[in-house]
Amino acid sequence: MAKHLDLEEQEQLDQLKHFWNTWGTLISSVLILVAGALAAWNGYQYWQNRQAVQAAALFDAVDAAARSADSVRMEQAFSDIKLKYARTAQAGQAGLTLAKAQVDAGNLDAAKETLGWVAEKSSDEGLKALAKLRLSSVLMDQKSYDEALKLVSNDFPPEFDAVYADRKGDIFVLQDKRAEAIAEYTRAYKALEEGVEYRRLVEIKLNALGVAPQGSTVVLADTAGGAK
Repeated sequence: MAKHLDLEEQEQLDQLKHFWNTWGTLISSVLILVAGALAAWNGYQYWQNRQAVQAAALFDAVDAAARSADSVRMEQAFSDIKLKYARTAQAGQAGLTLAKAQVDAGNLDAAKETLGWVAEKSSDEGLKALAKLRLSSVLMDQKSYDEALKLVSNDFPPEFDAVYADRKGDIFVLQDKRAEAIAEYTRAYKALEEGVEYRRLVEIKLNALGVAPQGSTVVLADTAGGAK
């Protein structure tokens, strides 16, 4: 019986040797590739986390400098975050913070440059869209209406549809294009949920143009005081 078991074990061992001789190299290669991929993934995750932590520190520096109105320190911190961590979300947030401080200080040209960088380079589509919206406001202040309109007419995340339409309406008003302004304000009004304060603001703008929204429809307001 023991001899039978020894022979059976020897047969299994021979089969195992044959299997390994046939597939061993491939299996080893696959295992090495898997181990390498895991090591690379872990390394990438570590690198990303490290980037985020360091970028967050620089963003905090921008934010602190903005609150203390230290423009030199603020611009230096933003320059560092652009240079080293441009693809992080913190870089875009830092740009928006800097641009707001620049607008508040009346430095519109600097704000345009900062917002332009965020709109083009940010890795976050939402931050890009917000930068474009704010940049359009700066352009409106500089009376560059066509440029501002072009900026908010390009592709943007769907959640920005209402605010972009509202901004286009504002630009058309400044260009004395009443019909176009009404169309965009109406689009914004319909895109906003009932009860949202922003919707009430858009309604006021429509009222100023002689239009009264009613539910999901928009009708011309009676500006003649009871005329039919």
